[in-house]
Amino acid sequence: MSEFESIIYEVDRGRARITLNRPEKLNALSLKLQSELNEALWEADNNNDVHCVILRGEGRAFSAGYDLTGADGNIPVSRAQDDSNSYRGGRSVDDDAWQMERSQRYRMALFDMHKPVISQVHGYCLAGGTDVALLTDMIVCAEDALFGFPPARDLGALPNNMWLYNVGPQWAKRLMLTGDMITGKEAQQIGLVLKAVPKEHLEFEVEQLADRLARIDPDLLSANKRIINMGLELMGARTLQRMAVENDVRGHNSKAALGFGKRVAEMGLNGALRSRDEPFGDGRVRVNGPEIRDEDGRLIED
Repeated sequence: MSEFESIIYEVDRGRARITLNRPEKLNALSLKLQSELNEALWEADNNNDVHCVILRGEGRAFSAGYDLTGADGNIPVSRAQDDSNSYRGGRSVDDDAWQMERSQRYRMALFDMHKPVISQVHGYCLAGGTDVALLTDMIVCAEDALFGFPPARDLGALPNNMWLYNVGPQWAKRLMLTGDMITGKEAQQIGLVLKAVPKEHLEFEVEQLADRLARIDPDLLSANKRIINMGLELMGARTLQRMAVENDVRGHNSKAALGFGKRVAEMGLNGALRSRDEPFGDGRVRVNGPEIRDEDGRLIED
């Protein structure tokens, strides 16, 4: 599949491996990457030799979030697109919602496709990275992986939201309302991930799970995945994802989000992000025991 530019796609021993491949950007999710991911997922779902998909990231992270620079964003909506036409931008509230819904349709393939998808998470899984990982069927991560949605501090609301269905309302609120991060080891305790293992065991852990799935008839895998996801739909999960986009439009019009844009203009993107996150210290939450912090807001280890 050499025609993909932002991902690597391969099929081997009953599994498709999809690797997010923008390591220099910590696999930031550009529109091109999301489009290619969508295409690869449906290719895997259509291939009778594939029983499951492994989704992972190249380099130091699974994904550090959406690409806020706008790189690789000029992806035609259709082959009929013509420069002589006037198309949506981000001029109106409805344009904002439409553009985010477009990206969400790419990601929802993870939930809608018939075959199971395992996320293999190491390093950062932040913001848009969580939007992708939490739509997969099982997350296996390194114990020192970091999960969180720091942009909830000032950039908007979460445009996808499967947190509630994995961790319940209190932990969803604790993490979303602060943008704090949680380690893979503690993410396992609250149900955000299936399992956390030492990073040197991560690849083997995922591959042996894929080995077991490869022994099951894909039609049975589909039947069992889809009935569970149907249960989630009956609990409102799919509708909530659509509502999350609408809610993010509201977040984009908050005083904080509008101020973020001004800070980017004044300080640059990296400066604006540092200004936002520095008051939160290391940005980590602790699941067990008191959160005792030093004067810089960093957790004091036991």
